[in-house]
Amino acid sequence: MKKLVWNALSLSIALGSGAAQAWTLEEAAAPYKGTEIKAIFLDRPGYAAAIKLLPEFEKKTGIKVSYETVPYENSREREVLSFTSGEQLDVVLTDVVWIGEFAGNGWLEPITTFTQDAKLADPDLKLEGFFPILLESFGSWDKQTYGLPFDNYSGLLFYNKCMLKDAGFDKPPATWDELLKDYAPKLTDKTKDRYAYALQSRRGETQSADSFMRFLWPFGGSLLDDKFKSNLNSKASQQGLQFRQDLMKYMPPGIVDYDHNEAVNALAQGKVAMITEWSAFYGTLADPTKSKITDCLAVATEPKGPAGLKPALGGFSLGVNAKSDDKQKAAAWLFIQWVTSEAMARPYLDAGGVSGRMSVYKDADVQKKYPFVQPMVTSWEGGVPDYRPRFPQWPEISEVVGENGTAIMLGKTSVEAGAKAIGSRMEEILKKAGYYDGKAKLLK
Repeated sequence: MKKLVWNALSLSIALGSGAAQAWTLEEAAAPYKGTEIKAIFLDRPGYAAAIKLLPEFEKKTGIKVSYETVPYENSREREVLSFTSGEQLDVVLTDVVWIGEFAGNGWLEPITTFTQDAKLADPDLKLEGFFPILLESFGSWDKQTYGLPFDNYSGLLFYNKCMLKDAGFDKPPATWDELLKDYAPKLTDKTKDRYAYALQSRRGETQSADSFMRFLWPFGGSLLDDKFKSNLNSKASQQGLQFRQDLMKYMPPGIVDYDHNEAVNALAQGKVAMITEWSAFYGTLADPTKSKITDCLAVATEPKGPAGLKPALGGFSLGVNAKSDDKQKAAAWLFIQWVTSEAMARPYLDAGGVSGRMSVYKDADVQKKYPFVQPMVTSWEGGVPDYRPRFPQWPEISEVVGENGTAIMLGKTSVEAGAKAIGSRMEEILKKAGYYDGKAKLLK
């Protein structure tokens, strides 16, 4: 009997000791109370959502998160300047196409620095809880993980179901071919300044990623072949790029100057019937103070092409600057771990962000409240991980694609000639980087 009592007492003490040592954010952050960390944010819904949640983190930890809101077009240059000048930047925002450059230059701290530290690592981190395509594409490079998915996008078809109904359609187009041949003519009335579709195409990353690349994959094309040579003049790539030209007759005038805000606003104000945009813009389109079509708003996957469903993939990870002081590194990691956690996935979603966590989207209430969830999850489960090349040379190549892609849309050059110009310059860049002589690692 005494032995049983003693064993029970021993177990109670052990359990009590374990409970006392259970990891908490407050205790992990105690050594860093009063620390200020700095971050770069964008003027997009996901960052506004994080800002709404910041007071909770700061109250729990005593860590101050200072942020600078920068236009996307200037954000990479702004961060590179911080890396090279030594200016404080602790929380690094990394676009899917910057990961090769940032990690390759040693600007990002591997997350193992923190996950292997019991004082900083939340036992409930659950890296396996992220959608694999997001963790692989946004945060990983050369078999190392450098960041956690934060502002996550899939290309979706947002449409005005009332306009479609008035034109005789009870569902969205399933394919790009249907959109062009059946839907677009009936949804376009230039005398009323009404158009079927708007494609964000402004020169820069919007042109290269959101416009140009969007019409390669679904048609079976790609930017590069498996030997890192241009694939833009292949039959499939040419078909996709020509399709974009054919679709332009059903887009608003000046479409080449449309960025995300212009495309979203065109749908929100009833000027166009359909757009293919990032999932993060659902909140804007569903906001009655910003949109006239809230009762008519509907969402679907992007249309399929001859090669199937190959939607746009985009997004960012949050990582730690490898050059920050150790105190700032630890504090930055605690913030990143918290804001991307499973526990914060629903609050982040409700605040207007799009979480990269799988578990939150299994909730029936979430699926009902947010109609974009099911098409987004479908897109992530079958998407293209290398929708855009992630190697360090992408920013330079993107400028070439943006320049010539715009020229094609404006009719200043043909689809064939523009594709050749991009391919020639792209191969020059890759040759200089050593991709054809074995000096450069062909990383993804």
